[in-house]
Amino acid sequence: MITLNKIQEVLNDTRRENVEELAREAARITRQNFGRTIGLYAPLYLSNYCSSHCTYCGFHALNKIKRIKLTPDEMRREMAPIHGQGIRNILMLTGESYKHTPIEYLKDAARIAGDLFQGIALEVHPMQTQEYKELFAAGVDGITVYQETYDRRRYADVHLSGYKKDYDFRYDTPRRAAEGGMRQIAMGILLGLSETAPDLLALYEHLRNMERSYPGVEYGISFPRLRTIKEKEFVRCDVDDTAFIKIICLTRILFPRVGINLSTREAPQLRNNLLELGITRMSAGSNTAVGGYSLLDKDEQDPQFDIKDDRSVADVVALLKKRNFDPVFTDWRRIENAA
Repeated sequence: MITLNKIQEVLNDTRRENVEELAREAARITRQNFGRTIGLYAPLYLSNYCSSHCTYCGFHALNKIKRIKLTPDEMRREMAPIHGQGIRNILMLTGESYKHTPIEYLKDAARIAGDLFQGIALEVHPMQTQEYKELFAAGVDGITVYQETYDRRRYADVHLSGYKKDYDFRYDTPRRAAEGGMRQIAMGILLGLSETAPDLLALYEHLRNMERSYPGVEYGISFPRLRTIKEKEFVRCDVDDTAFIKIICLTRILFPRVGINLSTREAPQLRNNLLELGITRMSAGSNTAVGGYSLLDKDEQDPQFDIKDDRSVADVVALLKKRNFDPVFTDWRRIENAA
C-alpha cells in the first residue's frame, strides 16, 4: 500500500519528466481498462434546505438564501431539459435536511426520475441501511458521499452544527449504502479543505477497505475543489492545476478499475486535458441551483458553488467525438423480472 511519504513525494515533485511519466502511465491504464469511453451525467438539485452549518457550502443552515424544495411537478419540469439534451444518468442532490427531504420525498423523486433516466444516483444526507434498501427498491442505483476531509480536527472546525458534525456516521455511510444494495458508490474528499496528502491516504485506505468488504459494488471517486459561491470565497483552495492532475494520475495508477468523475467545477481547458489521463465520467450542461434549469432566472438563483465549465451537453459531446472518445449516456438499465 502506498505511504504518506510517497504521496507527499509525488505532490512535491515538480520535475517535468516525472510528471509526464506519471501522466503516460495513468493514460495507459485508463485506455486498457475503459477504452475511449466517457460516461455523461447531470446534477439536479431538489432542495437547498439544510440543518447543518458547514463553513464552505452555500446551502448551510445560516446562509441567508431563498430556500426552495421542488414539488413533484417542478421536478418533472427540471428533469425535462436535462433529458432533452440526451442525458440518461442523473445525480439528484439536496442540502442535508432530514426534516425537509425525508426518505419518502427522495423515493418519490426517484420514481419520477425513473420515467426519464436509466441511472439514478443521490447525493443527500447519510441514511441507515434499511433506508438505502428502500431507495434501491424505488429505483436509486447509486450513492455519492464525500467525507470532505478525514482530518478529524479539521472536520470539527468546518462542520459547526447539525447532523453532519458526526464524523463517524458519515464515514460509515458507504458501508451502509453497500449493505443496502446500492450498485454504485462514489467517494471523495473536498480538495482545499485540509492537508492534501493525509486526506488522500485516508481516502485510499477507506476505498481499499470497501473494495475488500464489498467487491460487487462499482466504485467511483471524485476530487471536487473548493469553489467560490457567487464569486465569494468561503475557504481558499490551495490545490493548483498541476497538483490536481497529479492526484488524478496517482489515483488511476493505484486504482486501475475505479471510475474517476470530473464535475463542471473545473475549467473547460483542464477538463479537456484530463480526458486523456484518467477521467471516466463527467457532468455536462450543469446547473447547481435548485430550479436552475427551468424555474428561475439566473439572477434569482442561489447555487451551491460556481461552475467553471458552462458548455452544453451538445458541446461536450462534440468535443468528445472530435477527440475520438465515445460519449456514453447509459450503460445500465433496470429490467423488471415478473417471474
